[in-house]
Amino acid sequence: MREAGFVGLFRMIVEQQVSVASAASVWARLEAGLGGITPENLLAHDHDSLRGMGLSRQKATYGQGMARAQIEGTIDLEHLSTLDDAEAIEALTALKGVGLWTAEAYLLLCEGRTDVFPGGDVALQEAIKWADGAEVRPDTRGAYVRAEIWRPYRGVACHLLWAWYTGVKKGEIVLEAAP
Repeated sequence: MREAGFVGLFRMIVEQQVSVASAASVWARLEAGLGGITPENLLAHDHDSLRGMGLSRQKATYGQGMARAQIEGTIDLEHLSTLDDAEAIEALTALKGVGLWTAEAYLLLCEGRTDVFPGGDVALQEAIKWADGAEVRPDTRGAYVRAEIWRPYRGVACHLLWAWYTGVKKGEIVLEAAP
């Protein structure tokens, strides 16, 4: 489980589309430069200052938008767990910069929900392809359809598929050739 609330969601935004090492470096600079990751601390810095800590202008904009929404009560990330999955996804995706994949991944990884499945995740799609012995990996819609058989534990299946994918990519697991 990762940290939930504002910190968890903001960290997911920071980590998007960069390497693990790069994301860790930016996060460490943000923690040091902000004196702690809070909505108030993020809003106390202008974009140039945040860019100096490693954030892109777009991620700074998204982060500050999330911070404003949290402070103004547009969203209550600390109590998001009181909403059902669909309501929580709707609340999260209303935030600029938070798409469906981010919302689903947040609910799965930060809140530990057991029936959320980020079907747009390419690693999950690839693992489904391997599991099914298919020649092509499913698209997002196909991944969601395929995951229905795991309901109400699609999140559990997601963790297993990610672990398998990671093991294959690290060379710890060897895929058998199709007959």
